[in-house]
Amino acid sequence: MNALLATPLRAAPTTRRRHAVLLLGTGVVGGAFLKLLDTPAGAALALVGAANSRHQQTDPAQLARRSLRERLHAAGAARDDAALLAALDASDAAHKVIVDASASATLAARHPAWLARGYHVVTANKALAGGDASGWRALQTVRAGGARYGDAATVGAGLPVLSTLRRLHACGDALLSLEGVLSGSLSWLFNHYDGARPFSALLREARARGYTEPDARADLSGEDVARKLLILARTAGFALTRAAVQVENLVPASLRALDAEAFRANLEALDAPLAARHAAARARGRVLRHIARIDARGNAQVGLVEVAATHPAAHLAGTDNLFALGTTRYRERPLVIQGPGAGPEVTAQALLGDVLAPP
Repeated sequence: MNALLATPLRAAPTTRRRHAVLLLGTGVVGGAFLKLLDTPAGAALALVGAANSRHQQTDPAQLARRSLRERLHAAGAARDDAALLAALDASDAAHKVIVDASASATLAARHPAWLARGYHVVTANKALAGGDASGWRALQTVRAGGARYGDAATVGAGLPVLSTLRRLHACGDALLSLEGVLSGSLSWLFNHYDGARPFSALLREARARGYTEPDARADLSGEDVARKLLILARTAGFALTRAAVQVENLVPASLRALDAEAFRANLEALDAPLAARHAAARARGRVLRHIARIDARGNAQVGLVEVAATHPAAHLAGTDNLFALGTTRYRERPLVIQGPGAGPEVTAQALLGDVLAPP
């Protein structure tokens, strides 16, 4: 069979489309984003370049192939960001958008420079906004210009959390407290952990489902949740630093320095400590949930908490996130936002929504 006919094609890029898109990161989220280009909602987008950490593609015929992600994984031109940006510049689309679907801190650090050059930036990458305060300040400085920064996918996998906080803040409402489950992977794990199966077995299943990072220590360490909490707090007007957030690391010290493969081979070291905590909570009629909190003074904590059976987090299902916002105008009863907080499809949809959002 002709090789060209054997590989389905998506619609070829055209500069007549409104949005020219450069995709950086073709992992599970980036791959899900590529699939959305084949839907009616993606018809307004022209993919002019795509890259993973090693390879890139800017040829229109290759970009149109539905096997693009797999081909990039196997081979392609060496990664050259200057050439990728040149492909974006060559488009005469009305909006030029860089979609950062990676977790690279190096790429995230370039967001302010891209915005300053007039590119719109849409991202699921939390490393800048949830990193050092200097990075957050640099981002706010350039966001005041004409370029748009789409960050819905950084917290809640697209749930309308950041947009709600911005609206409340703009209306003069002040955040007094935030409590919630901010990690879809940790939500799934502790929603399912009832002592019947070892925690390590659940963790392997969560990774197979694509809920955790490839190295689950990124989730279990609490650092991913800490970044999300920093983004939320800063969006609400708190000048919070990472040092101000108390974070519980669920990874035993013996596993922290191992390489990723050795860590996966020794997951059973997680079982006994978590089984003991589960048994203690159950004896008190409580359940374990991974909770993030901040109060009006900026006191922030992330970690595993025993909650009563009546607590909203005790009734979560699947990968649900939960955000309870207490503000000056939602003082009596908090404003609650709840829904799936993990999964490549919902995260990719958040990216697409930010790309298509009006300027």
